[in-house]
Amino acid sequence: MDSAITIPVLSTEELRVLGVLMEKSKTTPDYYPMTLNGLTTACNQKSSRKPVVDYDEETVVLALNSLKKKGLVSTATGGSIRAVKYKHNFAIVFPVVPAEVAVICLLILRGPQTPGEINTNSGRLYEFESIEEVQSVLDKLSQPGTLFIKQLPRRSGQKEVRFMHLLGGEIEFEEEETPQEPARKSVSELEARVTKLEEDYLSIKEALNKLMKELGL
Repeated sequence: MDSAITIPVLSTEELRVLGVLMEKSKTTPDYYPMTLNGLTTACNQKSSRKPVVDYDEETVVLALNSLKKKGLVSTATGGSIRAVKYKHNFAIVFPVVPAEVAVICLLILRGPQTPGEINTNSGRLYEFESIEEVQSVLDKLSQPGTLFIKQLPRRSGQKEVRFMHLLGGEIEFEEEETPQEPARKSVSELEARVTKLEEDYLSIKEALNKLMKELGL
């Protein structure tokens, strides 16, 4: 990329909505673009989210309208409010490839991550061949002309450095407790299973809503 990219500064609500649309476009493609109800439910997921939030539909609508003005979200269908569905335009607005979208999405939804954590948690978004490929993407997204993310100082007791996104602007990062390394893999696996259950529930809920709508209930 020859010229520097202007990175938008998004609110916490905008980031959550955008991140969810980026995630669900890959993990539940049958229910993407997303309805307002489905999007709100996904924003409030208990797993794979940091922090966990409890947004109402009005909060999500306000974030959607703001993202639409920035060109980052668009509607997929017209008609009544019940029929409107939403999709993200991140890869249209910015010249990023799927691997880069996956990394940015994870950092938006889960907070700062190490290359190893990104490699572990990205499976349903993008299948990286190796941690070296992850590092290559991180390096590219950290370049001055494409500064979507930045590397954080290494924490004591942690071998890998962490990376965070800059879509919320430059922020002071507060130090957290050093995570317990031996438990990380099992926790990640449990989170993945809970996320799958939540997504299955979302799919069933969408299908039931559609059936009830067809039956006029």
